[in-house]
Amino acid sequence: MSGDRITLTGLRVRAHHGVFEFEREQGQDFVIDVTAWLDLGPAARGDELAATVHYGELAEAVTDAVTSDPVDLIETVAERVARVVLSFPAERTEVTVHKPDAPISVPFGDVAVTVVRDRTWYESVVTP
Repeated sequence: MSGDRITLTGLRVRAHHGVFEFEREQGQDFVIDVTAWLDLGPAARGDELAATVHYGELAEAVTDAVTSDPVDLIETVAERVARVVLSFPAERTEVTVHKPDAPISVPFGDVAVTVVRDRTWYESVVTP
């Protein structure tokens, strides 16, 4: 696998995920970081957008995934985003979902979960 990658950092998405009812009702910001590994050589050599991942389209697809269907856990959101990234021509992805306003009673800088998924995983969850 290539070490080439496309990275989106700090996508800020307002959504209604969380265990508590007030999180579901009021919503909150989630910050998403995505890295997609793929061979960028063909795109670079041919200067062709079709030979790479269009990061604008990827950002929109990630945002749509985060805003759809509220769930309890950011782990679930991260895995949902990983499925979206791997629906593009990426071989592997790392997704971090930050929950900067998590309901924690002590001061904190960030709460985040990170998942790493690859094409084999994607094919196992998409194909029954």
